[in-house]
Amino acid sequence: MHEPPRILVVDDNPNNVDILKTRLESHGYEIVTAADGEAALIRAVEDAPDLILLDLMMPGVDGLEVCRRLKSNRNVPFTPIVIITAKSDAKDVIAGLGAGADEYLTKPVDHASLVARVASMLRIKALQDTVEAQRRQIATWNEALQQKVKAQVDELDRLGRLKGFFSPQLAEAIVSAGADEVLKPHRREITVVYLDLRGFTQFTDSAEPEEVMNMLSQYHALAGELIMQYQGTIEHFAGDGIMILFNDPIPLRNATYEAVRMTLALRDRFATLRDEWHRRGYELDLGAGIAVGYATLGTVGFEGRRAYAVVGNVANLVARLCAEAKGGQILTDRRTLARIENSVVAEDVGTFNLKGFARAVSIFNVSGLR
Repeated sequence: MHEPPRILVVDDNPNNVDILKTRLESHGYEIVTAADGEAALIRAVEDAPDLILLDLMMPGVDGLEVCRRLKSNRNVPFTPIVIITAKSDAKDVIAGLGAGADEYLTKPVDHASLVARVASMLRIKALQDTVEAQRRQIATWNEALQQKVKAQVDELDRLGRLKGFFSPQLAEAIVSAGADEVLKPHRREITVVYLDLRGFTQFTDSAEPEEVMNMLSQYHALAGELIMQYQGTIEHFAGDGIMILFNDPIPLRNATYEAVRMTLALRDRFATLRDEWHRRGYELDLGAGIAVGYATLGTVGFEGRRAYAVVGNVANLVARLCAEAKGGQILTDRRTLARIENSVVAEDVGTFNLKGFARAVSIFNVSGLR
């Protein structure tokens, strides 16, 4: 509503207009006028009054037609209409109310009745405006909520698809921080675990492909459960070989210790699978390597097919350590052991010349936690 309320007075008799204008202005209302139906229709749109006092008997477009047009015009907001008629015939009043009017007055207009009707209709107008404002606000909230829900659904959908290619930690980091931030090349100190099955080549030579797939499914399910539990990130699967990263993309306070705990837990739980496969006549066991070092991490590949990869000496070292591991062994180098030697039990297994390394590497087998 306007402040003060704006009232449109419509009458073809100037004297009647002046009387109503004088009376209403004395109560603080703003008055605009129209001398016929056509003018009333224009002023109702241009001035947006809060109330219309409308004479029924006018030449040309009469009050009934004005009332019908205004009430059917969706571009005109709700505006109470009080019809004013010189006739006391009830049919006139009924026709006006049927055309959409909200109240009526008869001529000569009683001052007290006029003021009371106007105040009553303006209260209805104020209430209707409040309801309309609340409706618009609720519509805005609903639209914002729908957009938020859609964004969350899209994020969950994207996260679900990403988890098919990346570890949950990496997928969630991509969704929350944005792919450009997480996947762009960066350098960080990480702990890398490499897992590999001993006897896998002989197993695949003698077993049916379906049995190989079933065995890998069991092995990957066990490994995946523990990798997620200890917040590792799978760098890649390569048949029976699995490379796991710790401290990227999710920073870990004790990354090396968590990597050792995961690998020991996997070795112990793997014994059940190993014994089951042994009963089937297959000799399979798990070997592992653990190493710490700086590496560059990010995506590699091409448009439509990318993978998260680690590039650095630490990736080569951990693969070589794993290759030297016998069934049940978890091999690491001196530098990595220095990070955890107060927390683990380890034995020196000797010095090895590893492929790709100019100097011999002292290797230790981590057998348990202190």
